[in-house]
Amino acid sequence: MVIDGDTLRVGYDRIRLIGIDAPEGRQECAAAAGGTWGCGAAATAALAALVREGVACESDTRDQYDRLLAVCLTADGTSINAALVEAGLAWSYLSADYDMVEERARDARRGIWQAPTQTASEYRRAQDAAVLAGQPQPPDPACAIKGNISGNGDRIYHLPGASGYDETVIRVEQGERWFCTEAEAAAAGWRPRR
Repeated sequence: MVIDGDTLRVGYDRIRLIGIDAPEGRQECAAAAGGTWGCGAAATAALAALVREGVACESDTRDQYDRLLAVCLTADGTSINAALVEAGLAWSYLSADYDMVEERARDARRGIWQAPTQTASEYRRAQDAAVLAGQPQPPDPACAIKGNISGNGDRIYHLPGASGYDETVIRVEQGERWFCTEAEAAAAGWRPRR
């Protein structure tokens, strides 16, 4: 199952395609003729098409979100990671593995390279800043433990002052909540952040 342009689920594992960064699902990119196009939706659709006939992924590493970091191949052995970069639907990211592929896509002005556009990491930072600016405060200042639900449904609580606390956003409308004590969080079925 495809989650977005660079993440999929195979069985119980969430897999993040290593070495690339695709536009976020709702991200719009600049178009050559002016205006924008749905680059995030296009990347997601391209990944879905690539894995339709089957996928094999190789990984021995997990990221901080417990996703496997992998290079995945289509049923005919094509690197999915490279194919997305080649199509101009992902950037080479935190690795030099796909730099030459990205250069070809950029030179051909394919996809995200047709006009100057915001990278996925810049887009995420802007979205996070907007959310944090409107971050609700705990209803009681003494109850500042954040109960957050991860992308795979894990209920995790974050203590004030701990790493990642300030960046964690509580979305009450999505079932996230505040706790006064760790015991209260644990009793409600939430676990501490690892």
